[in-house]
Amino acid sequence: MKDQLVNKRPFPPNRPAHGIPADKLPRRQFEEETGGPSWVWGVHASLAALANPARRIERVVATRNAAQRLPESVQPHILEPDAIDGMLPPGAVHQGLAVRAFPLEPSELEAVCSPPDGRSVLVLDGVTDPQNVGAAFRSAAAFGARAVILQDRKSPPLTGVLAKAATGGIEIVPHVRAVNLGRAVETLRALGYLTVSLEGEVELTLSDALKDPRPVALVLGAEGKGVRPGLAEACEKRARIPIAPAMESLNVSAAAAIALYEASRSR
Repeated sequence: MKDQLVNKRPFPPNRPAHGIPADKLPRRQFEEETGGPSWVWGVHASLAALANPARRIERVVATRNAAQRLPESVQPHILEPDAIDGMLPPGAVHQGLAVRAFPLEPSELEAVCSPPDGRSVLVLDGVTDPQNVGAAFRSAAAFGARAVILQDRKSPPLTGVLAKAATGGIEIVPHVRAVNLGRAVETLRALGYLTVSLEGEVELTLSDALKDPRPVALVLGAEGKGVRPGLAEACEKRARIPIAPAMESLNVSAAAAIALYEASRSR
């Protein structure tokens, strides 16, 4: 693991934050200003953040045991587990490791999606639950998606609970924040993507829709509301994931995982 996660940026040993030693920081330092640094916690999420050259790291805190998993170039503040507990939101499962980092910058759609290369793109319409968005990023990374496109104003920041649920996925898959998802879908169509809206009440199955050989942009909506009608109309096809009649629908993150797997398998 250490050979794969060498971070060449300097990390000063036990650097105080605003002149306050890390173990003396006030409890619950997790409320962040917009655009300011925020906490990423958990072993996988933290190591992925440290390995990402696009990340600007403010500080790293770790227990003595967890610090052994860090690259040698990273010198963390060594703290007891309860001290780390006090710096994070209630219930945060940090596994002895947390990183305070500045947010990842969103990418431009054309920059990360053009020209099409066979990989899928995931579009999330109105999905606001951080756990679901994080799990969708995890699946996007697992199945080699090219990008995740989010609604600009209604999507959660890629920090905290979302980053933990993504287990490093947000560091691997670029994200785009689109003001208008309909225009984003139109742009993807113009670039050569097959655009598919995932819905429950249509006849076409996803596997049949994916017989088209073009790379696919999969559009998924929030649970309950689904994909907004106007956005669904902007897509070339509308398809469903077949499930047992006893169940009304799938969790959006589960649907994203199935759709991304099906897309990667069919290509």
